[in-house]
Amino acid sequence: MNILHKDAASGLAFRLRPATGQPAARLFLLHGVGGNETNLLPLADTIDKRVEVVFVLGRLELGAGQYAWFHVRFGPQGPVINEAQADESRLTLRRLVRSMASADANAPVPALMAGFSQGGILSASVALSSPKDVGRFAVLSGRILPELEPHLAPAEELARLSAFIAHGRLDDKLSVKFAEHADSWLTTLGVPHEMHLYSVGHTLTAEIAGDFSRWVSQQTNLD
Repeated sequence: MNILHKDAASGLAFRLRPATGQPAARLFLLHGVGGNETNLLPLADTIDKRVEVVFVLGRLELGAGQYAWFHVRFGPQGPVINEAQADESRLTLRRLVRSMASADANAPVPALMAGFSQGGILSASVALSSPKDVGRFAVLSGRILPELEPHLAPAEELARLSAFIAHGRLDDKLSVKFAEHADSWLTTLGVPHEMHLYSVGHTLTAEIAGDFSRWVSQQTNLD
């Protein structure tokens, strides 16, 4: 995991934790605003070693060691995003998923995508718009963008997805109302999912990591 790779098709950089043996799945982990690809390395320690883990670096540099997927500002009405940047990151991540899948040859590896905060937002955006590329996704202290609606996949494809939502009831960056809205919207869309709320703020805890790891194992038939 010491090497920062660069994918030619998407232009994205990433670190890789190879699976033990033939990968049972490929999990893409996305960091939040102001972070980098190393932020979620500890989370991967909880993931079954038969799962290949890809730690992706955001494409927008904010400062030394600080990256994002799109710019956002917080006002009285809540977060206001740069929609064009968010959509370009969605498409760029999809290109990365497809690029890595193209190397699987005759042994395709199922793709999952998960992220913290803005990384969770992008995970939902990629999966809900392209379930054939990413069939499982997790939103950890994030939300689902309403701007995604025009890009949603057909209902029959969405029904084959599976999602995991984890959010702190005390989150002061992205209110728990965003998780509740995501839960409701996924139900309306017919997307099978779990939602877990915790008595914490905008953070990842050992309990969240444990629940997420369990879900990943269930989704990849590693239980």
